[in-house]
Amino acid sequence: MRRFAPLGLRTRLIAAFLLVAAICAVSTAALTYQQARNAILKQSQDTAVSTLRDLVDSQYTQLPMGQAELQRLVGELGKRGQPHPWIVYGEYAKLRATSNQGGAPTSTAVSEQLRRQVTAHPHGAFQRTKDPGGNLSLVVGMPAVFKYNEAYETTGAVFYAVVPLDTEQTTVEALVAAARTGAVPGLAISLIPALLAARSVLRPVRDMRKAAQRLGRGRLDTRIEVRGADELAGLARTFNETARALEQSVSELREAEARARRFAADVSHELRTPLAGMLAVTEVLDEDAGELDPDTAKALRLISAETGKLAVLVEDLMEISRFDARAAELNLDEVDLAETVTKTLERRHWTDGRVTTDLPPDVRARLDPRRFDVVLANLVGNALKHGGAPVRVAVRTETRPEGERLLVEVTDSGPGIAPEVLPHIFERFFKADAARTRSTGSGLGLAITLENVRLHGGTLLAANAPGGGALFTLDMPLEARV
Repeated sequence: MRRFAPLGLRTRLIAAFLLVAAICAVSTAALTYQQARNAILKQSQDTAVSTLRDLVDSQYTQLPMGQAELQRLVGELGKRGQPHPWIVYGEYAKLRATSNQGGAPTSTAVSEQLRRQVTAHPHGAFQRTKDPGGNLSLVVGMPAVFKYNEAYETTGAVFYAVVPLDTEQTTVEALVAAARTGAVPGLAISLIPALLAARSVLRPVRDMRKAAQRLGRGRLDTRIEVRGADELAGLARTFNETARALEQSVSELREAEARARRFAADVSHELRTPLAGMLAVTEVLDEDAGELDPDTAKALRLISAETGKLAVLVEDLMEISRFDARAAELNLDEVDLAETVTKTLERRHWTDGRVTTDLPPDVRARLDPRRFDVVLANLVGNALKHGGAPVRVAVRTETRPEGERLLVEVTDSGPGIAPEVLPHIFERFFKADAARTRSTGSGLGLAITLENVRLHGGTLLAANAPGGGALFTLDMPLEARV
């Protein structure tokens, strides 16, 4: 069955059904052939043995016997062969005779084993033989005996009848041919119930596959019609129960997620107004901090810094909530890549040698300039803060079967990213170093960067560069689509 493994379930079911049908047909034909062959040959051999015994017993034998007498006896016996004409060979001491006129007085069909069996059994013996041409014959050996004092004594004369079984062999071959001829139509007919059986089995499986595909596409209300009460019907009921439980669980999760998103968005929105006022106040107080005593000035600057962190966190939460609500949209525009990257670096004052670039000239891309600016600023800022200068920004394009791609690589000169950190680098609020939990970052920068890249239809990978340092690779279409 391993050979059928790459084939479909329908083909394997039909093949298995036909295989069972073929085995049954061959087994039945073989048993029928064996029984019929044995019955046909047994009938012939019983008739020949009984006839020869009766003929030998009815012959008058004069002892001692001469060649003429032996020839007379085999001639008489040869004329009365049943169920078919036979050739009789007689043996008496060294004398040999045959009923076949002009034939050899002995036959190779009479084996030494048969002679020993005849000598040991006064009632005769027989065996079936085949000549080199494949013709089947029955050889019957019968000793001539006489009754003396209630016991049978042998006369020393033994007669062998060679009975050709051509008719029986033809009958047996006809049985084989009939079985072989009937097997092909039988297998062809068995193909009909095989197709019906495969259809009855595969229809529920096909329905279940389609239902699983719909379930995988998010159609959680998918159910299967239950037919009958067999194992497949039980499987369909189990599928429906599982789908119902999954739909309920997913509905609850979606409701909880929607409540969490609304909560984060509402909290962020409500915090923006008081934070704006707090930032304005802290800016005014910062200007007068120099006129205050040192402790008060220190406390004031701490409040100002923490208020700034809170403002950044609120803005990041607002951005994340837009992605979660699928409300983020692209405002595409055609830009010059080298010019866009340069403006991002100049806007953050990173043109002091800490950042080096490898920018191809005259390459234009269609993307959202604001979101691309956020992506590049987050990657370079993260590299400068946690990796180390100099940071290298390399931009190139690549042609693939799916179209032109934009590749941006940001590499720092730091120690790289720890292997246990790599799988979590884009998770929200994840910080590799527990000591940096009070850093100026919100822990959402790389998560927001990844969402912006995905919105452009691209991917963002984090790894360690072969020469050391962290390597972030942005891969996105050169022409993004809404």
